[in-house]
Amino acid sequence: MSSTLRLQTVALYWVLSTSPVWASETMTQDANAHRVRQAFTNWQQGKGTVFDLLAPNAIWTVTGSSPVSGVYNSKKDLLEQAVRPITARLATAISPTVQSIVAEEDVVVVLWSGEATALDRQPYKNTYLWHMTFEDGQITQVKAFLDTYVLNDLMHRVKPAQ
Repeated sequence: MSSTLRLQTVALYWVLSTSPVWASETMTQDANAHRVRQAFTNWQQGKGTVFDLLAPNAIWTVTGSSPVSGVYNSKKDLLEQAVRPITARLATAISPTVQSIVAEEDVVVVLWSGEATALDRQPYKNTYLWHMTFEDGQITQVKAFLDTYVLNDLMHRVKPAQ
């Protein structure tokens, strides 16, 4: 390959890799990953949760087979029909620990573990993987994977607080 052709190839690669579209996507990925990381930090510090990032009409799917598995078509439905029945069985808030966060385009995936104490004073420990889609800085769609065996045990073993 001639030095002129090699130079043109390098120049073309540089132009394509530094294009505004690529830079914009990278900035969005980084911003969304930062939002998620900050939301988990806030949660650990008792200053909110990741649910604060949800758009009002977010669609949240809890996979598996548990009393709260299914599709929730709004933030309100998720909080009332899935989150509240779980937290009503806990004596302490779930304390999250993030293992990893991966972002690509408008998707952020977080692998995390949570620990709490149930009302019967037994530990509740679970591992979660949330696949979150962002739009304009808000989460609009989530697929949540978790150990439903552990969740089922909590839901059937512990009577919710009134």
